[in-house]
Amino acid sequence: MLSHTKYFTVELIMVEYTVEVHSTTVFTLEEISIRLIGTNGESEPQILHTFSLSSVYTSNVSCTKSVGTLLLVELKAKPSGFKYVFQEWFCAKLVVTTPEGEKVHFPCYQWLNSKKPVVSLRNDKATLRNEETNAALLRQRYQELAVMQRDFKWKKYHHKLPYIIDAETPSDLPHEARFSFTKNIEMKFNALAVLAELKVQSFMVGSESWESLEQLHSFLWYPTPKEYVRQHWKSDKFFGYQFLNGLNPLLIERCSKLPHNFPVTDDMVKSSLGRRHLDSEMKEGNIFLCDYKRLSGFEGNMINDRRQSLTAPLCLLYSTPKGNLIPLAIQLYQEPSEENPIFLPTDSKWDWLLAKTFVRSAEFHEHELNFHLLRTHLLAEVFSLATLRNLPSAHPLFKLLMPHTRYTFHINIMARHLLISEDGIFKRHTAIGRDDAVNTFLPRAVSSLTYSSLCLPDNIKERGLENIPNYYYRDDGLKFWDIIHKFVRGVLTCYYKTDGDVKEDPELQKWISDIFEYGFLKKDETGIPRSFSKVEEVVKFVTMVIFTVSAQHAAANNSQFDFGGWMPNLPTSLRLPPPKKKGESTETTFLQTLPDVTTTIHGLAVLFLLSKKSFDHYPLGVYTEDLFGDDEARRHISEFQEDLRKLTSEIDARNSDLKMPYDYLKPANVDNSVAL
Repeated sequence: MLSHTKYFTVELIMVEYTVEVHSTTVFTLEEISIRLIGTNGESEPQILHTFSLSSVYTSNVSCTKSVGTLLLVELKAKPSGFKYVFQEWFCAKLVVTTPEGEKVHFPCYQWLNSKKPVVSLRNDKATLRNEETNAALLRQRYQELAVMQRDFKWKKYHHKLPYIIDAETPSDLPHEARFSFTKNIEMKFNALAVLAELKVQSFMVGSESWESLEQLHSFLWYPTPKEYVRQHWKSDKFFGYQFLNGLNPLLIERCSKLPHNFPVTDDMVKSSLGRRHLDSEMKEGNIFLCDYKRLSGFEGNMINDRRQSLTAPLCLLYSTPKGNLIPLAIQLYQEPSEENPIFLPTDSKWDWLLAKTFVRSAEFHEHELNFHLLRTHLLAEVFSLATLRNLPSAHPLFKLLMPHTRYTFHINIMARHLLISEDGIFKRHTAIGRDDAVNTFLPRAVSSLTYSSLCLPDNIKERGLENIPNYYYRDDGLKFWDIIHKFVRGVLTCYYKTDGDVKEDPELQKWISDIFEYGFLKKDETGIPRSFSKVEEVVKFVTMVIFTVSAQHAAANNSQFDFGGWMPNLPTSLRLPPPKKKGESTETTFLQTLPDVTTTIHGLAVLFLLSKKSFDHYPLGVYTEDLFGDDEARRHISEFQEDLRKLTSEIDARNSDLKMPYDYLKPANVDNSVAL
């Protein structure tokens, strides 16, 4: 009897997942492993092949069985062993195709390196914490925030100023928060070569006074400032225009009653008002005031062993029947006296020009420290830090705000080192100096920082600027505000269906609580909310955040060299005190009052550098990160971009009829974030 033995071969059937890798790092020699985690289990760690000359490439992950619904992807880096070579790898996103053919997107936009060798990614669906039903996803949410709170910490900068990030130098920042390689090289190049680019005649550096305005004009090659400014800076009409459409359009306010310390009379201004009277014009809403009282009481900085002069002017202006804003009277110190005369357009040519020049120097300090540094840069840092510490990547508000945090920490650290450090520009080349700027002026400015002043529609009403003609900043800014508000409301109401959703979101509540505590120092008088209870409250606040870091920063930053490139229009310092008596000023007096050559050059270099558009400029609405996976949110992004295109057309049409176009709020010129 024959015996037959049967042999059975068991074939192991593997399940294949295809991973599409998106990376801006061309290739890496690090070993990157990937692990898929789903509702039915997880895959074994497998090597992700990342050696590629392409920014998009595929790799396969094999599993003995399906992991079920794909929840998380874990990436882990192992150093290559090649010292100083390819020790970091940037992953933009992963697209995983399941065995069933479903494509699942996993945003990353992070660097893997020795400090952060492991990242856990979830899909691009935005989720509020109370909606989390899976324990693994909830755990990932907590772990991600723990890492972010370790890497991004609050630090007290000054006891009366907003907190800053705990990082002394840009290299202390996580890699994602630093400038890109291209931008970093560009900034270093500019810092070294800006004077050469301005074509400074170096043999003149160090000489004391400008011999004439013609010498100043021939001294530099001006690559970008508007020639219109140089030609019209002396005119009263252009002087007034700048309060509405210059680099600081937020100080001017309607004057319904003269301040007690500014005794302007009808006789003083009759040459400008004609048969009209000051009281009646104030009632008609045609009189405006710029008050630089925050600059009162400073002694003046020492530059080249010489005490500089800094005044705290009051400037009265008149909106004429033809729609021009012209100055009526200027008092250069807050308290009136015989040695503090009120200067008028009828005074001598050099008296009146000197008075206006002292106002413009005060404008430089008020603008740079308050409206530029504090109200855009420092607040942007607070908003960014609160976002990264309190909102996980799955949170819809994180996805909405992430593009608006780009490069903010890096540029602010540079600003603190280069501008307001112990040896920075303000210390060496401005009339206020560094210590008075940080210890006294900025705290004064913080005391005026209110929620309503940051919300443009409220701010315009508070200052009584609703009807003044030719206020292009207001016109473009309000349209910008409405476009951002519509966008924010559209996105957030996809996730916050009711006011209850807002009240029950602990991550959102911690976000606003941190902003109130660390940005506005727990001061209820600012009007900043401690918490949110309604959807519309969140929409308005987030609108303010995005408007501040994009449009408002663009208005304050991008115009600096246009208006300050011709130094007499925006001097960083003045060497002589203002005249105590009228009729004694001359051209020589004026030239001796202007900053010396060295101070002029350094002031121009800084304004040029700050105003220059960077190579990797990303206009508002142009998002390099693909964060939202929800179709409804994506639709609102597309509508936002279309609304910005329409605004561009409107601004272009308006500007075509202007001798000096106002294009600082043209969407193409507005960055997503405070990145410069």
